[in-house]
Amino acid sequence: MFDIGWSELVVIAVVALIAIGPKELPGVLRMVGQWMGKARKMAAEFQGQFQEAMREAEMADLKKSFDEVKETATALSPANVMTSLQKDVNDALQIGDIDKPAAAPANDAQVAGAISEPVTPTTPAAPTPETFVEAEAHAAVSEPLAITREVQPTPQDVAPAAPDILKDAKAS
Repeated sequence: MFDIGWSELVVIAVVALIAIGPKELPGVLRMVGQWMGKARKMAAEFQGQFQEAMREAEMADLKKSFDEVKETATALSPANVMTSLQKDVNDALQIGDIDKPAAAPANDAQVAGAISEPVTPTTPAAPTPETFVEAEAHAAVSEPLAITREVQPTPQDVAPAAPDILKDAKAS
C-alpha cells in the first residue's frame, strides 16, 4: 500500500530507537499497533457499509424490474386480454340509433371532427405578373427560388453528326 521496503523500515527503526530510547520503545510500538488496528477496523467497517448500500441499491433495481415484469404479465394475462377483446367487439357491434339522422355539429371543433364529403382537387392558378416580380427579386439576391435537377441532353436529343465531320475528327 505505501511501498515501503525493508531498508526504509530499518532506517525508521534505528531513528525510533535513538529518538525514543530502548526503554520506552515497546510501549510506543504497542500504541502504534493499536492505532493501526483501529484504522483497519474503521476502513473495513466503511467498506462493509458501502458494499451493503450497493447491494441494497441493486436489490431495489431488481425489485423494480421484477414489479414491472409482473405488471406486464398480469396485463397480458388471458383473462384481461379476453375481457379487453370482448369489450372492443361489443363496442364495435353496438349499432344503437342507426335509424336516426346525425345531429348537426354545434361548433367549429365538431365540424372539423365530423365526416365530410370528399374534396375534389383543383388546378393551380396561372402565374401572375407578381409571381415573376417575386422570382426576379429572388434572383437579384442570388437566392434560388426552387432547387431543380438540370436536364442533361440524351443521345436521342443530339442530332447525328455528318459523316464527313467524323472522318475529319478521326484524321486529325
